[in-house]
Formats: sequence, C-alpha cells, structure tokens
Amino acid sequence: MIKRLKNFILGLFDVYCREFRLVISDAGIILFFSFLPLVYPIIYSLIYNPELVKEVAVVVVDNDRTPLSRELVRNFNACDQAWVKGYAANLDEARRAMAGKDCFAILEIPEGMEKKVGRGETAPAVLYCDMTLLLRYRGFLVAATNVMTSMGSELLTQKIDEVAPLAETVVSGDLLDIENINMGNIRGGFDTFIMPGVIILILQQCIILACGMAGGAKRERRRLTGYNSDNMARSILATMLGQALCYLTILALPIFFMIHYVPLIFSFPMAGNTLEEVALILPLFLASVGLGFSFQAFVTEREAVFVNWVVTSLIFLFLSGLIWPIYAMPQPWKTLSALCPATWGVEGFVKMNANGSSLAQVSNDYINLWILTIFWWIVAYCVQRWVVRPALRREVKAGFQGPDLG
Repeated sequence: MIKRLKNFILGLFDVYCREFRLVISDAGIILFFSFLPLVYPIIYSLIYNPELVKEVAVVVVDNDRTPLSRELVRNFNACDQAWVKGYAANLDEARRAMAGKDCFAILEIPEGMEKKVGRGETAPAVLYCDMTLLLRYRGFLVAATNVMTSMGSELLTQKIDEVAPLAETVVSGDLLDIENINMGNIRGGFDTFIMPGVIILILQQCIILACGMAGGAKRERRRLTGYNSDNMARSILATMLGQALCYLTILALPIFFMIHYVPLIFSFPMAGNTLEEVALILPLFLASVGLGFSFQAFVTEREAVFVNWVVTSLIFLFLSGLIWPIYAMPQPWKTLSALCPATWGVEGFVKMNANGSSLAQVSNDYINLWILTIFWWIVAYCVQRWVVRPALRREVKAGFQGPDLG
C-alpha cells in the first residue's frame, strides 16, 4: 500500500512538472491562460464604461402647444438622462434628425392633450427611441417614467383639491412615493450589474477551453510529428490531479486579478471577503476542470475547441440567470443550467461581492459546486479511461511510439 501511494504521488508530481513544460511550449494554451482572464474582463468593462449615459439629445414634436405640454417638455429636459435639443415641426422632420444622428429620441405630444387631461381622460405622449444602444433607451425610459409619474401625481392632487377644498394641505405631491434602491448596484449601472457574473463565466470558459486545447494538442502533435507529447501516468486519477494542480498554479494570480483587482479598477462593488470568495472559486475551478477533461472526448485537434465550445459562451450567459431568470426557465433548461459550474458560481459570487454575503450565507451554491465537482470528475474519469486512452492506444498501434498507458 505504501509503495502504491508513493508511486501515485511520484506519478502525480511527474505529470505536474511535464504539464508545465507542455503548457509553456503551446502558445494557444498560454493565450487561454493569460489573454482570457487578464484582458477579457478589462475589455468587457471598458465597453460599458461609463455605465450611465446623461444629457442625450431629444427632439420634441409638440402638436398641442399648451402650458401643460410645455411643462412636460421642461420636466423632461430637467432629467439627467435627456437633453431637449429643440423642436421639430412634424414627425417626419424629427425622423430625419434621428436618421442623421442629431438626436436619439423623439418625444411626440399629441394634439388636445391638455383638454383630455382636463376632462379626466388618458392623454399619452409617445416616445420614440434609437435602439442602437440599450443604455440610452434605458435612460429615456427612466426619465419618461419619472416625469409622467410626477406630473400625474400633481394633477391628481389638483383633482382631489377641487373635490375636497383644503385637501391639498393633507395630500401633496406623489400619493405613493416609491424610492428604488438597487442593492449592490447603487448607481444603477449596467456594467456594475453584469460584469461580476461575466467574470465568473470568463473563468469557466478559460479553464474548459485550455483543457480542451491541451487534449487536442497532444493528439495532434502525435499525428503530425510522430513525437509523443502525451502527459500520462499509469493512474488516470494521478494524471488528472497533476494536470489540474498545474492549471491551478498557473491561474492562481489571474483568478485573484479577476475577482479582486478588476472590481477595484472599475469601482464595482467589493462588499465581500476576498478569502471567502477564493474559497468559493476553488470548487468552481475544479468542476470546470472536470468538465474540460470530459470535453476532451470531442477534441481530436487543437482547432476543434473553437468549433465545439466557443459558440457555447452565449448559451452559458443565458443559463447563468444573469439575463434570463432561472425561475422563469422551462424545466429542461433549469436542469441544464444546474449542470453548469458557472451558474452556481455566478449566483454565489454576485451575492458575496455585491451584497456582502458570507460563505455561510451562500452555502447552497457552495455545496452545489462541490457536488458538480464530484459529478464532472467521475464523468471525466470515465471519458479518460474508456474514450481518450483507447484512442491514444490505437494511435500507438498505428506506428507511433508512445508511453505505457497502463
């Protein structure tokens, strides 16, 4: 037993050292281990920085030309999100201004709005928005909603005062004042909302792509050069653990950069404890490695990772629950989402980093990550034993000299 344990540890250490040499000599794997975790978070954060848009040009088409319509325009112009650049004679002229990028929204006030309001009828104003940037659309929507709510409450107060004199001394302003506070995102910015989750998704994709390319590179070099670059020990588990420890050593600093320095650079919320966040990332890393080893069954050459896996990035974004709530998914999608390490990693990391939750408070996500780690490592073991190694044996018999794969 002691001899077996010693051979296991020696095999693991041998795989660990040789994997370093193989990774360093492969520019593609180095790209996944460096460019993705170090550069991608910066690029994505810069895309949405600044994350709030202000004073965006709006053209008004006022078909009513009454004191009420002018008050509506003044209130809309007073919002941070909008700047009334001027008036247009009609809707066609306003559309030409939008087509020429002189404005990004059109506020059309219908004729007879003040009369309808005076009769107690609904008098909607129409807001046309340029959808080329959703941040602008969101700003216009917030501004229009706030203005309409504020003016509606004032008009309602006047009506109450007409029915019951002196009621204005009791009721004034908004009858149901609602103050929206975004927990973990006080500024209400899109970058602050989505980037903590995207960081976890980038980390998962980085690990899986690197594992897949490593598997493809070994088999491809065997065919092209006759040189056996396969890093194998007799024990499949020792091989997997040695490679995983190598990847963890290489990614330790990039992971710390992603979860600590990227939020620090772009002023994202940092309410969580960094050490507890690292503890959450550990099972996420191991589960992603297990998924990556399982993925090697479909990779016979290095370029195959781009065809077979890169296209899944958008799918994982939806399954993570960031832009499609998990509770609203059909059951098959919920099941698929639960099998993705990033789903639980995103949920736990956002709670800790943005809202200051402790590791104990995200114990459900933490436990599920360890369950996924066990599940994917069992699947990976089966794939390596009954798919990957038999394929390598066949290549050895085809004329290439290789190691004794056990």
